[in-house]
Amino acid sequence: MSFFKNTLNQISAWFITKPTIDRFSWQSEWSDFLLKHVVFYRVLSDVDKKTFEQRCLLFMNTTRIEAGAFEVSDADRLLVGSSAIIPVWGFSDWHYFNLEAVFLLPAPFNDKFECGQEDSLISGMVGTGPMAGKMALSRPDLHYGFENSRDKRNVGIHEFVHMVDMADGRCDGLPEHLHKFEPAEQWFSFVEHKINEIDDGKSNIDDYGATNRQEFFAVASEYFFERPQMLQKKHPKLFAALTKFYQQNVLEITKDVKIRSKAPCPCGSGKRYKRCCMPSS
Repeated sequence: MSFFKNTLNQISAWFITKPTIDRFSWQSEWSDFLLKHVVFYRVLSDVDKKTFEQRCLLFMNTTRIEAGAFEVSDADRLLVGSSAIIPVWGFSDWHYFNLEAVFLLPAPFNDKFECGQEDSLISGMVGTGPMAGKMALSRPDLHYGFENSRDKRNVGIHEFVHMVDMADGRCDGLPEHLHKFEPAEQWFSFVEHKINEIDDGKSNIDDYGATNRQEFFAVASEYFFERPQMLQKKHPKLFAALTKFYQQNVLEITKDVKIRSKAPCPCGSGKRYKRCCMPSS
């Protein structure tokens, strides 16, 4: 979700009262972890892998990553850092000036940051108002987003896309860099068309993308980074627009994600992969 209700409770106290940031040096085992768990990193050249590591380390050394119910692990930090770098990989000088801290919770939560309640359904959230510059993530959902690279869902990437969107002071589904490529009216008209397709059951984009324009942009971006070849086939104009914005050749990711031809297609159509989204040889 792209907003906090202005509820100042224990989580805000943690954010406010812990101003220090731990300093880290890159560990060789961290590279091994990224190779195993982050497909985006795995398909990079050796030179780009080093750059990814440097940018991830810079993020970890300039942004607080905290938790209240458990100790933050290196794996947690690396996945948060990867979530931050992947959307802005095409912008070498990007800095999340609008983010101070990321708070990890042990499970999905509600708008009061309570886990284990009937309405504890939120896996990620970024803040406005008194909670501006803060992000909350469900730790298990953060990890699951990288464990399953075929489901078009990654809550870490989703929430950092919101931060990119908010860099111009508004969370409206039109990030400031997108202005370079598409007139606002043209982009919003296209987005409304795609949202209508979701509402009419004529799209394989997650239903949450129909919530509003900003959520559509974040959901479509998850799809873009997780299943780029499928997005290109099913939604070529959307794929082209996101490629222009992110300035990345994400189709390289597809080479690392192999699906058996007789397996169910990950787009959710119910057909076999070879009868649906499998590219022609």
